[in-house]
Amino acid sequence: MATSKSEVISVRVEPHIKSALQSASERKMRSLANMFEVMVVAYCRERGYPLPGVPAEALPNLKARLTSS
Repeated sequence: MATSKSEVISVRVEPHIKSALQSASERKMRSLANMFEVMVVAYCRERGYPLPGVPAEALPNLKARLTSS
């Protein structure tokens, strides 16, 4: 089964934001890229923004997983 390629994006953030993202990703045992994706999905779902291409069952109970330590 063929998988689609990931898109590459580059963003500039303040050092303290990068540090916070690194800390969060380490605590959840995720890569920086995966943690960023999880946070974007959580943000969009909380606000009702459409997520074309993201199945509804992907990352279920996301809010609970992000807030639990």
